[in-house]
Amino acid sequence: MFHLVYILAFTVIASFAIFNLIRNVITLNQETSKRNYSYRNRRSNSRKNSNSETNLHSNLHPELLDENGQIINEPLLLMRSASVEDVRQQLDDLYDASPSRKNDTTD
Repeated sequence: MFHLVYILAFTVIASFAIFNLIRNVITLNQETSKRNYSYRNRRSNSRKNSNSETNLHSNLHPELLDENGQIINEPLLLMRSASVEDVRQQLDDLYDASPSRKNDTTD
């Protein structure tokens, strides 16, 4: 008898979980369709309004702009391979150039 109760309880809980999952997926889909993450759509919208160009640049991360405020058009995820000795030398140079290091050596 308890086996039937456990099976019935598990079925009810599992159905609640599945309905909740479906509802969350639908809600997430609706929220993401409202948002516009595409850079192309922002560029096409900026052509419609003359002031949108400045708004577009103000919404971009500063690393995506060059010194003149223009959008850079180059790959950003490039890594230069460096040897361990080069990295250690750079870290030592940074450590030696730090203001606290200069204060320690004068005392």
